[in-house]
Amino acid sequence: MEQILMNLIAGAIGGNAAGKASPSFDLGTIGNTISGLVGGGVLGQLIPILLPAISAAAQGGNLSVGGILTNLIAGGAGGAILTAIIGAVKNKAA
Repeated sequence: MEQILMNLIAGAIGGNAAGKASPSFDLGTIGNTISGLVGGGVLGQLIPILLPAISAAAQGGNLSVGGILTNLIAGGAGGAILTAIIGAVKNKAA
């Protein structure tokens, strides 16, 4: 549960950072936050599937600082990527 929460928070931060970094990707604060949450949650769930060592460490209760940082980075990157994609598509359509 903690991993999902870390991914969601990092995703929201990443989404807002991506939106504010470039006006062409900005969806507004609420839009950036929502797309960041979704992106962080999705990518944050895919990383443990792709990297079984992180998943094993988390399930064994031995989640290291590296594992936590990986979750935060994956969540933030996922939020930023999804916000950038949605913002680019939205602005192309407008």
